[in-house]
Amino acid sequence: MTLLRRHGLKLPVLLICFVFVQSLYFKFTRHPETIYIFETRLDPWAASLGFPGLFAPGGLFSARVIGSAELLAAALLLFGTVVPGRLVIQGLGALLSLAVISGAIGFHLFTPLGISVIDAEGRPDHGALFAMACLVWLSSLVVIAARRHELLALVRSRP
Repeated sequence: MTLLRRHGLKLPVLLICFVFVQSLYFKFTRHPETIYIFETRLDPWAASLGFPGLFAPGGLFSARVIGSAELLAAALLLFGTVVPGRLVIQGLGALLSLAVISGAIGFHLFTPLGISVIDAEGRPDHGALFAMACLVWLSSLVVIAARRHELLALVRSRP
């Protein structure tokens, strides 16, 4: 087995896990940046479409709900990496990761959040959050492509 084949997925898996896990502090502690993104920018936008409270604490897409999905995705990716014979778990983590990050990219592109996020103090991030989301999206696709046989076998085994 070649070195790339044996260890090639560790980089995209670790990148996804790094981005997701480092953001948990912000999402679970109600950090001012997270409050600004979810409650000041996204929730009023959702309310204008008839969905008030969607991004507020306790809402369907609140910071804690998104953070919990990111934590679960990272745990599945890592578990599937370190436990032999559980590659399908890694694939499921990558699918969840792709779903979460696709939502994030969509909100950057199609809401007032924008690509360059302005924080609560008026400082732009110059697209850093968006760039990280794009890297996570690409990394998720790489893992899904590598685990496609395991994922398809899981689907085919259903009655």
